[in-house]
Amino acid sequence: MMTDLRSDTVTRPTPAMLQAMMSAELGDDVFGDDPTVNALQEKTARLFGMEAGLFFPTGTMSNQVAIKTHTQPGDEVVVEASSHTYLLESGGMAFHSGCSIRPVAGNRGRLSPELIRAQVNPRNDHFPVTRLVVIENTCNRGGGSYYTLEQMQAVSEAARAEGLRMHLDGARIFNALVELNVPPAALGPLFDSISICLSKGLGCPAGTVLTGSAEFIKKAKRYRKLFGGTMRQSGVLAAAGLYALDHHVQRLKEDHERARRIGEALSRQRWVRQVWPVETNIILFDLTQELPAAVLVNYLASQNILCVATGRHQIRMVTHLDITDDMVAHVVATLHAFEPVAA
Repeated sequence: MMTDLRSDTVTRPTPAMLQAMMSAELGDDVFGDDPTVNALQEKTARLFGMEAGLFFPTGTMSNQVAIKTHTQPGDEVVVEASSHTYLLESGGMAFHSGCSIRPVAGNRGRLSPELIRAQVNPRNDHFPVTRLVVIENTCNRGGGSYYTLEQMQAVSEAARAEGLRMHLDGARIFNALVELNVPPAALGPLFDSISICLSKGLGCPAGTVLTGSAEFIKKAKRYRKLFGGTMRQSGVLAAAGLYALDHHVQRLKEDHERARRIGEALSRQRWVRQVWPVETNIILFDLTQELPAAVLVNYLASQNILCVATGRHQIRMVTHLDITDDMVAHVVATLHAFEPVAA
């Protein structure tokens, strides 16, 4: 059996989720009459303390529409330098929104109030207008690190004191929330928009819900159309989201525990230079200079374990609902058995 640790996007719908999808009541969402989509949008918005929600096929589109809705061409967006919206969305902010981007090196993907205050341009014709701050929680390239509620509050207060808007890329926001034991509604007052991905830790085949004020979502809906993101009987996908919100949130703690077990095994290997703190479901580790990441990735693949190199000497593994305890035991045993020639 293959143990796929490349990402938490590789999951397949559970039998119960598939049943929910097959029995979904459908309509045409372009006309706004798909009842399952409407239910998902309303449920997610209410859950996060927002007025309205809008269903998207992907998290990237949701983020990019949010940025487009918040900004005008020539504005500047402040992001952490390793963030998904900056590194892994194909330059979308520049292409779609015509924005200047201010990447800032933070702490494992996280920005501080001090860093945000330092990025605000003076209102001068020579500079782009600093308009929006985008943060990611959890932080993918930070090894699954997360902002605490207090940190998010402090960042929000700093941004708003400077007249800036706040968008949360919540691709894995539930991973952070279950670790913090914080209700989603606590985030609503802190952000002008939140993108909540359903296809990562929650195990849906696709889909993201963007939440915000009713006025914001009305404007975002037009941009979704402009971006080509409207769908028809998308209640089939929305039903998976509704099921996941009811059944797949608290179980994320299991993914985190399994990730920690793999991280502990890695920390005992002489050919591992550093294991980043394992806080959620992402394991990020650096190898010694004598061991290229490709060597270990290829060896693990030969043992039916898939992962990805994120640098010449860095590898990422991600646990998810398709990973079992037996799979983790196999990964741990395989790591202990590995003897690199060059190490």
